Amino acid sequence: MSVGNVSYWGYPVLACIIRREENGYNLQLMRLIDEYYTRYPFYGVRRLTGWLKNEGYKVNHKRVKRLMREMGLYAIYPKPGLSKGGDGHKKYPYLLKGLVIGYSNQVWSADITYIRLNQGNMYLMAIMDWYSRYVVSWSTSITLDVGYCLEALDKAIGKGCPEIFNTDQGSQFTSDVFTEKLDGAGIRISMDGKGRVFDNIFIERLWRSVKYEEVYLKDYKTVREAESGIRKYLEFYNNERLHQSLEYKTPATLHFQ
Repeated sequence: MSVGNVSYWGYPVLACIIRREENGYNLQLMRLIDEYYTRYPFYGVRRLTGWLKNEGYKVNHKRVKRLMREMGLYAIYPKPGLSKGGDGHKKYPYLLKGLVIGYSNQVWSADITYIRLNQGNMYLMAIMDWYSRYVVSWSTSITLDVGYCLEALDKAIGKGCPEIFNTDQGSQFTSDVFTEKLDGAGIRISMDGKGRVFDNIFIERLWRSVKYEEVYLKDYKTVREAESGIRKYLEFYNNERLHQSLEYKTPATLHFQ
């Protein structure tokens, strides 16, 4: 091959192949991290790195940390500085400690979780009523921007308003456009510390159900296929799935009782 063609057969093509292989490897690692974190949310970066190494994967804690950040995952224990919100965003106190939850629409909470696809990933955001565990609204996106969170919030508020709305201190929920919409509806805002999964425990249990009863049993190839599967599952979750903690009632039965 002549020197004039080296750019075709040389570095640019090789770099493209390397990037493709690295991206595929990262997706494989993210699938493993997602499953293991769902089972053991108290595992942080170093424990997950150690587990992956023990399973034979070449990885260091920097890569695991970067992938977990991309997935929006944090270990449940509080760490220094994790309770800080985004730059310039107002911080709100956690209002649910010791609060007795006694009726529907008293407290709603929202969260985001990583959903794996066959060749990629997407994110699911849901808003849940704490009393009934009813999923009031949900939306999906291939990015972690605030737009799809606002879409779910608009749908939820169109059905009614809670007294308190609780989230973590992720940038989507601390953004001015999100908190202003809650303020404008007269809803009190509550925020737990970033990394404190147990402050929002009911929606974390929802994620476990969604993943073990739907996502991990399927191999979604496209976003559309994933959305269809999740839609059917959440309809089942709300209207048919009996909850032991609800005395074997469905969320919909309790929510609209």
